[in-house]
Amino acid sequence: MGISDLYHLLKDPEQIVQTGGLILILLIIFTENGLFFGCLLPGDTLLFTTGLLCSTGNFDVSIYLLLVSISGAAFLGSSFGYYFGERAGKTLLHRKENFFYKHKYLDSAQAFFERHGGFALVMGRFLPIIRTFAPIFAGMTKFDYSKFIYYNILGGTVWVFLMLLAGYFLGLFIPESASYIEYLILGIVIITWIPVVITYFKERKRLQK
Repeated sequence: MGISDLYHLLKDPEQIVQTGGLILILLIIFTENGLFFGCLLPGDTLLFTTGLLCSTGNFDVSIYLLLVSISGAAFLGSSFGYYFGERAGKTLLHRKENFFYKHKYLDSAQAFFERHGGFALVMGRFLPIIRTFAPIFAGMTKFDYSKFIYYNILGGTVWVFLMLLAGYFLGLFIPESASYIEYLILGIVIITWIPVVITYFKERKRLQK
């Protein structure tokens, strides 16, 4: 598999589930929840798709195993993000921008974290980019670790359970919805990116004053 094939695989939640199974799902969720280069991976859509395919019988893994294991991966990913931010996160301020990292990502996470405090670790789980960089920023600012653990567990569990079960129950009650998975994924992408874009432009406007 070439780099181009790998890239297209990692952008397609259905292919991730069907090709890589639970192991690849866990790796992606871990990476997206705290490693800066994972910020563009499809966390929300991957969880929703996994739940949907599980309920329709196209992914033969227990929903209970999925809930527990993926919640654990989300928690460990954010914990690593906190550690990275505490130890080396400030290097991101001077890191050269590339396709996976831009300074505006960290700026958006900082603005969101400063506005909502520890609860940003819960709310931010539902926002691409913020989900990745909020724990890193928490580590950079040495946010109280005991509080971080609490918000990390709460946020990771709520995010995983809601997204997984949304897909699971949709497939359970409307099995034919699996035939329209591309449109469902597109809708989730649009919905989850709107608050990120709004936060970015609000912060940009504030800094220009």
